[in-house]
Amino acid sequence: MTALALARSFDRYCSRPMLQPLQLLRAHPLLLATIKILIVFLILSGLVAYLVYLERKVLAFMQARLGPMRVGPWGLLQPVADGLKLLLKEDIVPAGADQWVFLLAPVISVVAAFTVFAVIPYAGNFLITDVNIGLLLILAISSLGIYGIILGGWASNSHYPLLGALRSSAQLVSYEVAAGIAIVGVLLLANSLSMVEIVQRQQQMGVWFVFLQPVAFVIYLIASVAETNRAPFDLPEAESELTAGFHTEYSGFRFALYFLAEYTNMVLVSCIAVTLFFGGWLRPFASVRALDFLDYAPVAALIGAAVFVLWLGMPSRVRGERIFFGGLAVVCLLLAGLVAMPPVLHAIQGVFWFTAKVLVFLYAFIWYRATFPRYRYDQLMNVGWRWMIPIALANLIGTAAVLYWVTPRG
Repeated sequence: MTALALARSFDRYCSRPMLQPLQLLRAHPLLLATIKILIVFLILSGLVAYLVYLERKVLAFMQARLGPMRVGPWGLLQPVADGLKLLLKEDIVPAGADQWVFLLAPVISVVAAFTVFAVIPYAGNFLITDVNIGLLLILAISSLGIYGIILGGWASNSHYPLLGALRSSAQLVSYEVAAGIAIVGVLLLANSLSMVEIVQRQQQMGVWFVFLQPVAFVIYLIASVAETNRAPFDLPEAESELTAGFHTEYSGFRFALYFLAEYTNMVLVSCIAVTLFFGGWLRPFASVRALDFLDYAPVAALIGAAVFVLWLGMPSRVRGERIFFGGLAVVCLLLAGLVAMPPVLHAIQGVFWFTAKVLVFLYAFIWYRATFPRYRYDQLMNVGWRWMIPIALANLIGTAAVLYWVTPRG
């Protein structure tokens, strides 16, 4: 084709009516996937940053104190200050450390944590990708994150990080086995490894799997706390024994990467629990028409947020804080008016319910930290091997037997 023909073809293409944005995205799946990845990454990064702030505030309220209050109104800019502080701090590599492994270890943890979100269905109309082995892919990739902790502890060439790394590997072996066996019970009910089909199966049956697999849910919940190294199973960090555990020798931005990976894994296991046991993006009792008023929960949540913000900010003696919280309340009310429009309300139903369920699990993680004392190492092993794995096996065998008898044959 000559240059003149190419120019004419380009002119004809430019003269066409402009495509609608949604049609343009549908015509370019790679562009659509890229936009979704960026949205998930940015939202997840912001959520993780403010999850640390939320944890400090919730723990403070449970202990009758205020928590962060200095940076910004009610301390809301504290995550920004913490991030800048970690970015500007000196990055120190110990003289005796294995330099390349030491630098690579936190990157492994972060990449493994973020990659898994590619197959999490946030709503029926919003997910990055759906593969028929989605759950298997999640277990495989998330298991790689433990190598970041093990390699970081070993490469530091220090006794305390090495002990933390060994504890972490023991926790992985002990609790990932129990979690995996517990999940198989859900797979027997759903008859699929696809995360989307697991949610759709709960919708078809009209019941969340937590009611059919309560034992599996409890086992998964305990195992997920152990796998994320959270209290009361935070033995790889255990500052009272190991100074700071596996990341003792890390500073600055690399320490922030470990922190980012830990809180991202908290969000991840919460998303998996919601998808497998609590209907994913489905509304509670979606098949009960008498509860259709729950469809307006997003509007009620925004109005409630506006009331809470006013209650929080108006008593302040600082005029700037009162203006800020008043403006934030107005924004919440405007968003409530926008969300009340039927097309918008219908579009955000799935994302709202999925997010609300995940936030409940994240609050539970904070609650555990404020409530339970740290286990001893022998207690950790006993719970994993002597109790959780046998109970998970018994639950799996019982589920398989019941399904065998109730499934029609012939």
